[in-house]
Amino acid sequence: MSRNTDWDPATYGFDTLAIHAGQDPEPTTGSVAVPIYQTSTYVQSEVGVHQGYEYSRSGNPTRTALEVCLAALEGGTRGLAYASGLAAEDGLLRTVLAPGAHVVVPDDAYGGTYRLFAKVLERWGVAHTAVPLGDPGAVRAALRPETALVWCETPTNPLLGVADIARLAEVAHDGGALLVVDNTFASPYLQQPLALGADVVVHSTTKYLGGHSDVVGGALVVRDAELGERLAFHQNALGAVPGPFDSWLVLRGAKTLGVRMDRHCANAARVVDLLTGHAAVAQVLYPGLPEHPGAEVAAKQMRQPGGMVSLRLAGGEEAALALCRRTRVFTLGESLGGVESLIEHPGRMTHASVAGSQLEVPSDLVRLSVGIETVEDLLEDLTQALAGV
Repeated sequence: MSRNTDWDPATYGFDTLAIHAGQDPEPTTGSVAVPIYQTSTYVQSEVGVHQGYEYSRSGNPTRTALEVCLAALEGGTRGLAYASGLAAEDGLLRTVLAPGAHVVVPDDAYGGTYRLFAKVLERWGVAHTAVPLGDPGAVRAALRPETALVWCETPTNPLLGVADIARLAEVAHDGGALLVVDNTFASPYLQQPLALGADVVVHSTTKYLGGHSDVVGGALVVRDAELGERLAFHQNALGAVPGPFDSWLVLRGAKTLGVRMDRHCANAARVVDLLTGHAAVAQVLYPGLPEHPGAEVAAKQMRQPGGMVSLRLAGGEEAALALCRRTRVFTLGESLGGVESLIEHPGRMTHASVAGSQLEVPSDLVRLSVGIETVEDLLEDLTQALAGV
């Protein structure tokens, strides 16, 4: 019943891979949808003789389907799924770092990632230096003999900074370090970091890959098979893996990633047109704007500028908080990348963990995750909300 097709990314298009890679019909029944293998253990015909699975922490067929699909979408040799994006980060960092190592991180990193470096790994003896990754010279200057990796987020969260992945790969590799790229904001549909020289891609699959705000998950995809083996060992040893239903939800979401991202991007562009020049808005942060400092790099390495938009309010923090209160279609909530539009105040919500640090975000900043609703409804909602700030 199974076709056993080799879904080679060099042969098939993105949307075909999203629907088929790792997802051949189930051989016993012919089920087109990958089954949810809701089991903790597997029968063995003799001691140590099984059909590839022993215990679902070590491996589960639904999770395997997701991992194969993610590897195909990112053009990597191996994908690994985790219980959350931060679990994926932790699994990677505990695999490739040791006490005494040094890491270069963005000076506008995601708050949860910075917390992991500053509050957890620092106590383990891992040092970090925060620099603007849009400046490869600053990254090169920050490298030390003990630098093990350069951590890149592009576009960044929530300031939507853009870094040149290919250039950073050269800098990192010249210094003997790995380049890790958090591709959550772009998704594999808009950006392919491994093809640009990155060694590892990180995702919070909670976001665009899942796409429906109903699952929490994370993933790593690697270029090097040997690193993939090391990560798989730690994935099993640490145990922060997704259950089969969570794996199935992300796999289901990935099938429509391409068509959803096209709508996210189209709607975001219309939102940016509305916000740009509005009297209540001091600045719009969006990689698709010609005045964005990373616009040229974004156009080179991204298919489209993405569905995330940040803005700074002319009326300061109170105006930002008022905007968050006043929207009706944009839902006030953390996270991003779902089909529904979300609005949040990073300084008090997603990035409260960096308050008081060099990564503190402006208090007048609002972040929008532009969903796939009817765009006229989104524009009307923002217009009425901005009228009252």
